Amino acid sequence: MTAFVIAARRSPVIPRNGAFAGLLPHDLAAPVIRAVLADAGIEAAQVDELILANALGAGGNPARLAALAAGLPERVAGLTIDRQCAGGLDAIRLAAALVSAGQADIVLAGGAESYSRRPLRLATAPGQAPVAYDQPPFTPWPERDPDMTQAAAALAARLGISRARQEAWAIRSHALALAHPQPELLPFAQATTDGFTRRLTPALAARAPVLCGTITAATAAVAADAVAFALVVSPRIAARASRALRIAASATLGAAPDEPGLSPLPAIRGVLAQTGLTAAALNQTELMEAYAVQALACIDASGLHPETVNPQGGALSRGHPIGASGAILVARLFHNLHHGSGLAAIAAAGGIGAALILQA
Repeated sequence: MTAFVIAARRSPVIPRNGAFAGLLPHDLAAPVIRAVLADAGIEAAQVDELILANALGAGGNPARLAALAAGLPERVAGLTIDRQCAGGLDAIRLAAALVSAGQADIVLAGGAESYSRRPLRLATAPGQAPVAYDQPPFTPWPERDPDMTQAAAALAARLGISRARQEAWAIRSHALALAHPQPELLPFAQATTDGFTRRLTPALAARAPVLCGTITAATAAVAADAVAFALVVSPRIAARASRALRIAASATLGAAPDEPGLSPLPAIRGVLAQTGLTAAALNQTELMEAYAVQALACIDASGLHPETVNPQGGALSRGHPIGASGAILVARLFHNLHHGSGLAAIAAAGGIGAALILQA
């Protein structure tokens, strides 16, 4: 058995402490869930499970809260996962696995993140005062657990990817986002478009503050609040849908934890091998742009054609709501891939990469 995506939506992506600052993840999730079901003509009572990625919460089960807030039946227990940036894509992969195994017919899957409402986190140790931290450890070895921006700067230096080339990619991202509609976006009362997209010029990019090495505020995606969901279903349900894209392959694999920017490469190669496709044969790729250098390095190493990557703009022009970012890529593919094969791929801290191929 295989699985299909028959609907997908996302909220606007809003930089932290912006228009979504008052909303918790389930507040963001509920209207998107209802819109996905309405798009597909599926009743809430038909849903078997909801899988939600969330990276910044403090435990609990945000998926359960989202299911209840959206009016799903109480029997939908909700499963929350955390694989950091890859979580939203992995939620869809898990949904496909449930469906393919015959354990479910209809699964809502995606991610929700609120940088604005994330809890404060404290590390404790016997006999010591609690210490606040922002980034948890992603490896057991501090020397192989770099700050993400420092790792991006090191990657740029090692590969010789200049600041000018990174800025050109960021400018492209904003220009394409401004030039194209975002059909997967569900306007909220507080926001009808992505809050960070702007007319980024070479002069503005040149004035952006340096974060580390050649990485600047223009070439790193901003922290943001957002949610995205896809409806993953069995062939029986897909046969009645007005639009259905087949999940042809998916993979999540580990890579070098001290060079997370290259971690999507094994997963990309894995899904291409599963389908027998070449990178050149892909009609569209939605590649996470946490940093411009990350996208450029993965394009260079994988053989992806740059013109088919993020053709309506990427995360540099909207922001990075960690747990939701992978699901946003799938939502964009669902709405913009009208023939052939499309790839969604994302890197995660700790050296993890996830990829998925949809076929129209």
